[in-house]
Amino acid sequence: MARKPASMYRQLKGPAYTRRKYMGGVPNNRIHQFHVGNRRAAETGQFPIIIELRSDNDCQIRHTALEAARVVSNSTIRKQAGPQGYSLRIHTFPHHVLRENKQATGAGADRVSQGMRCAFGKNVGTAARVYRGQRIISIQVNPQHYLSARDALRKAGMKFPTPCTIRLIKGHEHLKGLI
Repeated sequence: MARKPASMYRQLKGPAYTRRKYMGGVPNNRIHQFHVGNRRAAETGQFPIIIELRSDNDCQIRHTALEAARVVSNSTIRKQAGPQGYSLRIHTFPHHVLRENKQATGAGADRVSQGMRCAFGKNVGTAARVYRGQRIISIQVNPQHYLSARDALRKAGMKFPTPCTIRLIKGHEHLKGLI
């Protein structure tokens, strides 16, 4: 069965459904790595510039959208800065389990399908609940790669169901004369 559109899961409705202990068969998370690039340099503070992507609205972001954003931003910054010239980190984790009441289609579906009777739904994926102003992705770079890091976060923001803001957190003094 095909995936439903993300607009079905975008809104924050009801309490979070996160207790996997009581659920059977939650699909695997698609995010392969939450921290890529030069992790050691990021932990020791060797990169003078930190840029963050923050959400403008409350929403749910599917795990597939988080992985797509990580892939596009990682490939964009890696081409310019090299494999050790940056550190990219995903700050949100998809805890919330998404459910779907699957409907039978085709010939004879009316005899098989239950409609809205017992419509709790089966587990179909996971999503991260993100609130207004929450940090989603951050990149740490050297000053010469600042513009490519901003471009990487801009491309990552296109993958999310909410408008996003790119904010420079640290390194204002290092950018004088570069922009």
